[in-house]
Amino acid sequence: MATGRVEQAVRESYGRLVAILSARGRDIEAAEDGLADAIVAALEQWPEQGIPERPEAWLLAVARRRLIDRTRRSATDAALSRSLALLTDLVGEVDLAAPRFPDERLKLLFVCAHPAIDPGIHAPLMLQSVLGLNAARIAAAFVVSPDAMGRRLTRAKVKIRDAGIGFELPETHELPGRLEPVLAAIYATFNSGWDGAHNDLQRHDLAAEALWLGRTLTERMPQEPEAFGLLALMLHLDARKDARRARDGAYVPLSKQDAALWSRTRLAEAETTLARAAAFGQPGRYQFEAAIQSAHVGHRLTGAPDRATIAALYEKLFRSAPRLGVAVSRAAATAEAHGVRAGLALLAEIDAARVETYQPFWAVRADLLSRTDAHGEAIEAYDRAIRLATDPAVRSYLTERRARLLS
Repeated sequence: MATGRVEQAVRESYGRLVAILSARGRDIEAAEDGLADAIVAALEQWPEQGIPERPEAWLLAVARRRLIDRTRRSATDAALSRSLALLTDLVGEVDLAAPRFPDERLKLLFVCAHPAIDPGIHAPLMLQSVLGLNAARIAAAFVVSPDAMGRRLTRAKVKIRDAGIGFELPETHELPGRLEPVLAAIYATFNSGWDGAHNDLQRHDLAAEALWLGRTLTERMPQEPEAFGLLALMLHLDARKDARRARDGAYVPLSKQDAALWSRTRLAEAETTLARAAAFGQPGRYQFEAAIQSAHVGHRLTGAPDRATIAALYEKLFRSAPRLGVAVSRAAATAEAHGVRAGLALLAEIDAARVETYQPFWAVRADLLSRTDAHGEAIEAYDRAIRLATDPAVRSYLTERRARLLS
């Protein structure tokens, strides 16, 4: 019972507590260590002494004391005076008797996605510092070793501390450059879970965590249309999660999915969120991507495919964000709207060096070539796509398509 209450308290307040503890000293790792000590103390004391009325306040008070103790043992005289002063300020800044503590998580999101930090660690750093996931779980989701992920996370936190990166929201003129890394990291977190294998619950949980981060961002920054665009995009994709795999785990492409399995509640929320983003009249990458998903869903539900609209939206998206994945999807959409040759021509425009190991390129090329007389080239493209596929269900799907072409 006590263990469950500890876990619940930590899950609900971890990001708030880490943000409060690290905002003054600007040392995320030390804040996490202090909170970890508090959690251990709770597990030891609550079963005997009873669960406090306000577990979050108890954890914060104990964590602050443990941080002070750690600082006294390890810091130099100058650092000790400075750190103790900063930690002591928490007493005046945070009212432990208040119904709710100040929510500093948004500031922590911007710290985790600061441009000075390696973009590849933005999403994992958010997951650990804001959500409290351990390095092993994050490593499994991003397909790296726990030791390597642990080292990268530690280096990022040291850089934040040593560079004195501020725990504050960017100024208005800085926001466009600072918001994009936050949005990209949240989306990377979502994709790492949404693209997981059928039975990989650990990775699927990341999609839910990303949705939580997206909601937090829109709640705290209600004037940012791209934040709403990203949330709408994730909601659209998440609404179809139960239809993406058959009962045996086999991959099911969007065109073959059973629309009855889609979440109508999620789809309605996605449409409302997208409309809210569009009301600002400031279209951007995530709004275009959400609009594309909306168009796909709309034509499946109404039975009236609007391929030209989808292709036009991909053109807008490509001009806004000319990334490799967008270029490949644009070619596929163009093929559906304007013919296979038009799609293949767009694929041919992509630099060959960029797609050598990019599996979606070869899967799309194989599909388009299979609709022409170039079956030999299609088989070669299928072979490369199959070799590069990391998801067994996708690999099986492509293998079946290849076999069908041969027959």
